[in-house]
Parts: sequence; structure tokens; C-alpha cells
Amino acid sequence: MIWKIKPSLEILNETSKNTLVEHLDIKFTNIGNDFLEATMPVSHKTVQPFRILHGGASVALAETLGSVASNIIVSPDNLKIVGLTINANHIKSAKEGQIVTGKVFPIRIGRKIHVWQIEIRDQETHLVCTSRLTVAVLT
Repeated sequence: MIWKIKPSLEILNETSKNTLVEHLDIKFTNIGNDFLEATMPVSHKTVQPFRILHGGASVALAETLGSVASNIIVSPDNLKIVGLTINANHIKSAKEGQIVTGKVFPIRIGRKIHVWQIEIRDQETHLVCTSRLTVAVLT
């Protein structure tokens, strides 16, 4: 298991209140030994004018998953997580009314740098977006 202390879904969802995460209706749904999952509805909050998932909403879901994963890996004593880079490849559209699920897993967990892979899939498990996030661990 990669988590210092395995977090609860209840705590993760509670700490998202009054943030972009709550505004986009992102909900943490699953914690494994080396992954974290969250869902996000494709709704009026997350679509572009053509009524498909906005790429920026996918990136927000990806960065949320990677940042939260880094935060629950490090010891909370005077450490802060900040994003350095994120990229995203938008593979397939997701239509309004669907729910997408993001899953994050580590590529590299170092003392100062974490690299995460995030896959976002639609309800039929088709890959919608793949993203890579690099974060710095600051003291």
C-alpha cells in the first residue's frame, strides 16, 4: 500500500466542500492499495457549448485526483503539494448526462517529486482522457 494512512472516502469528500471539486460535483468513490478513483457528471457545469465534456473539466478532475493522492502519501508535517505540470490527451467525447470516472495511479513517488497517471473513462469504460501530472513536495 502506498498510502501513509489509508484515507476514508468520507473524509476526502468532506474536505472538498466549498472548493472547485464540490462545484464540479466530483465525488471520491474508491481507494485501492495504489490508486484512487472519483466520478464527475457530464452536466451543465462541465460541458462545452456542443454539450460534450469540456477538456478543462477533464483536466480539473485529473489534477484533483493526482494532487489528493500526493497529499495522502506524504507525512502532513510541514509538507505542501504543488502542481508543476499537467498534460492531457482527449481521446473520446463524453456526452451530457453521462458520468465519467477518473483513476489515478503512481508512475514515480520520490521524496520531492511525484508523477501520476490519470485515466478518465465513460460509463462504458471507453477511455475519454489520459493525463499525466507532476507535483513537487515542498517543505
